[in-house]
Amino acid sequence: MRFFVLGPSEIKVGHHTVRPKGAVQELLFASFMAAAGRLVTVDSLAEELWGTTPPTKMHNALQAQISRLRRSLARTEQDGASRIVTSVSGYQFSLQPGELDAQVFLDTVDVIRGRVCDRLDRCIAELRGILALWRGPVFGGLATGPLCQTAASKYEESRLSALELLYDLELRAGGHNRIIPEVTETLAQNPMQEQFCRQLMVALYRSGRQIDALNVYRDFRHRLNEELGVDPSPMLRMYESAVLEHDLALLEESPMIRPVGVRV
Repeated sequence: MRFFVLGPSEIKVGHHTVRPKGAVQELLFASFMAAAGRLVTVDSLAEELWGTTPPTKMHNALQAQISRLRRSLARTEQDGASRIVTSVSGYQFSLQPGELDAQVFLDTVDVIRGRVCDRLDRCIAELRGILALWRGPVFGGLATGPLCQTAASKYEESRLSALELLYDLELRAGGHNRIIPEVTETLAQNPMQEQFCRQLMVALYRSGRQIDALNVYRDFRHRLNEELGVDPSPMLRMYESAVLEHDLALLEESPMIRPVGVRV
């Protein structure tokens, strides 16, 4: 059995797919997946499902929703044992290693990050494969409670970190032309993320597009000034200077840009 939350919530057994029916059932399922096998208190579940306006008979309503989810899961369970365990203080959803796509994603990215990537093609392929688990916003973009939002933020932060690592490896492998459309789209979706601005500048410069690289920097600087009232970091300003000066360091596998006027 596999559980999917990096996009619309789904449960799969072989070729059979079950989706929670109704907004409350989707929120309940998302809450259990956000907890990743940990106990979730009754109060926490109530907040995830109904926010600050729970129904009058909240405990009865929650028990009814738990029963509905159990019945949905029972259609896919092979041994008849319920995944949802009741305790005095709340409920716990039993998960086995490798069953939750979000946890598989986090674990795999950690393994790749901790590895010495002497085989760039292998690391790039593995990163692209694990990033393919993302099918849209976490929990289908429907979960707004604190438990789900915390989990969604963690998963999204890991996704951006994985993309940054992927593009760095692609630049090391000489894939600057290949990643220009991808990094352009990623920067458009995350317009305040400086690392993607830097990577796009390097990819464009290595592709012979110096003016485009400078325009990317200037657009980024304008957004920061207009929306946050700040300037790009000193490091990104060094990259702009390097592009202007045709610094040969930009052509290296992992460009380390030095401050203007500093030579080694």
